[in-house]
Amino acid sequence: MSDYPNPADAPATILIADDTPANLGVVMDNLAERGFRVLVALDGPETLERARFSQPDLILLDVRMPGIDGFETCRRLKQDERTRDISVIFMTSLTGSEDMVEGFSAGGVDYVTKPVRIDEMMARVNTHLALRAMHRQLVAQNRQLLDEVAVRQRAETELSKARDELERRVVQRTHE
Repeated sequence: MSDYPNPADAPATILIADDTPANLGVVMDNLAERGFRVLVALDGPETLERARFSQPDLILLDVRMPGIDGFETCRRLKQDERTRDISVIFMTSLTGSEDMVEGFSAGGVDYVTKPVRIDEMMARVNTHLALRAMHRQLVAQNRQLLDEVAVRQRAETELSKARDELERRVVQRTHE
């Protein structure tokens, strides 16, 4: 599997939100080596701002950050029309099922535990980027089908009007 769903497209953009420089460095380096465009945020508010502005394909979000934690940051991302469709993978040392449930309830799509195992993280990132690409493709195909249906409906309306006009003329000539 490639590092991003469609090599013909620009590299996927991944926003990493983590307040620990050591964690950021390892994840950033590995993503950049694989050709991803990497953006960084150090806290929840910065994550929200960067996500709105840059529209990343995926967000790797630390749960424990100063101020607004990752769960609340994710909730806010999902409430915003501009960012609700961005997949969020939590990066955390929290391994309790209640933490995972809270993350999924907040709108996260997956979990990566710290310390991050790069191969596992990449598998999860690639899976969610592929799902996002397929979703975008389905949305585009649906839009195209709706456009085609509208064109056909207009054509049917025009044909119906033409048929009605022809029938009117036939009736008129028959009376003449």
